[in-house]
Amino acid sequence: MVINGMRLKLNRFTTFAGAVTLTASTIGLSVSAVHSQSGVIKIDGSSTVYPITEKAAEGFQKSGGARVTVGISGTGGGFKKFCAGDTDISNASRPILKKEIDACKAKGIKYIELPVAYDALTVVVNEGNNWAKNLSTAELKKIWAPGSQLKNWSQVRSGFPNVPIALFGPGADSGTFDYFTEAINGKAKQSRKDFTASEDDNVLVQGVSRSKGGLGYFGFAYYEANKSRLNAVSINGVAPSRQTVESGSYTPLSRPLFIYVNANSAKRPEVKKFVEYYLKNGRSLASSVRYIPLPGNSYSGVLARFNAGKTGSVFGGEEAIGLKISELLNRELK
Repeated sequence: MVINGMRLKLNRFTTFAGAVTLTASTIGLSVSAVHSQSGVIKIDGSSTVYPITEKAAEGFQKSGGARVTVGISGTGGGFKKFCAGDTDISNASRPILKKEIDACKAKGIKYIELPVAYDALTVVVNEGNNWAKNLSTAELKKIWAPGSQLKNWSQVRSGFPNVPIALFGPGADSGTFDYFTEAINGKAKQSRKDFTASEDDNVLVQGVSRSKGGLGYFGFAYYEANKSRLNAVSINGVAPSRQTVESGSYTPLSRPLFIYVNANSAKRPEVKKFVEYYLKNGRSLASSVRYIPLPGNSYSGVLARFNAGKTGSVFGGEEAIGLKISELLNRELK
């Protein structure tokens, strides 16, 4: 990534303290600094989608494209900036919600909704945990439900050891938090409060890997990059993987990932070229950071949607729990 003339190699998967701090501080400074600069593409939002977009930004700039800044304030935090007109593109790990649609409308901001990949939202435990290889959605709800008093693995299931449970999860501005809580607890943002929360998935990886009784959840790419020190949990007997997402058997934690493009920004040549680069390379970009790419020639259809300037969301301001890839594409590309 190039920021204010400096080339930075930011790897969200293999660094924690130094690079994460550098990413946040440098991007924070650059976003304010570039307001007066022309030709800068400003992006913020989901930490889950960040690795794909960061990879796209890096490749685009290496090919001679405009400067791109990418922030990590969570899906909800990203939409706040996007609907205020402060960014050109918003990364999102869930569809735009009604309150965000209303906020954009109030500012006269129209947007183009573009799916870019699929994710297996992954529940993880410490590498030393050899008992919780599979959990049911009912057991996850027992653990994460609002007001839950569950404190020990022995309370989750008979036969589990007497080990204190330590919970780690995304913060309230995270689309992953919204999706998980609705899929597991039945309503978005409804969750027990006594867990370590962060919009930075590397913080969650670090927390679970350091706690014998640790349990957390985040995007599949972060598990894949850290599977030497984490164990993925099968859900209702199905393990998270590219194959189970594509088949539709990994449910309800399989979900689409999006970018939202400000329709006025899309008229700028540099933004148009960046989105075209993103979608033309969508399959390789998603695969390179360990997400599940859209099938077949789907990216061509998504690019056609962008070039046609089709604004609005096909989700009506609601979450899309358990939506299969084929169902998503039928909505977006019809």
